[in-house]
Amino acid sequence: MVDGLIIRSSSIHAAGCYTTQAVKKGTRVCEYDGPRFTKEQADDRYKDRFITYLFSCGEDGMVIDGFGIAMFINHSCDPNCETEDEDGRIFVIAIRDIAAGEELTYEYNLYDSDDAEADCHCGAAKCRGTMFSQAEVRRRKRLAKTKSGTSRR
Repeated sequence: MVDGLIIRSSSIHAAGCYTTQAVKKGTRVCEYDGPRFTKEQADDRYKDRFITYLFSCGEDGMVIDGFGIAMFINHSCDPNCETEDEDGRIFVIAIRDIAAGEELTYEYNLYDSDDAEADCHCGAAKCRGTMFSQAEVRRRKRLAKTKSGTSRR
């Protein structure tokens, strides 16, 4: 894991996680850790909250309630990191060399969300405009098409 991660203001969203040292491609930067709940427990616990730091993990419907430095890593459509699920533990891995002082980012690839919108403001040249996964964007388009087709009858 990388020493020298700091939290400071981000142009992407509020606060972000930055590295104070260069990080080589393939390095485990940090672990996304915190208390674990079932998705149902998390939905109940956070039903009235606008912002959460939940991260799906493992294959048993569990989520991690982010508590630590990794919860400040922002989404980007052109990220320098990715996440890896290893036996229900989530690690943030550098997918390219990262310069000291650079903000750490990964694609959130949101899915299974009740949110109507998950707008992205990452500023990447190829920004998709959403933090939803491409599969979720396609699912939502199909659903909208189905709804508009049935509402005309």
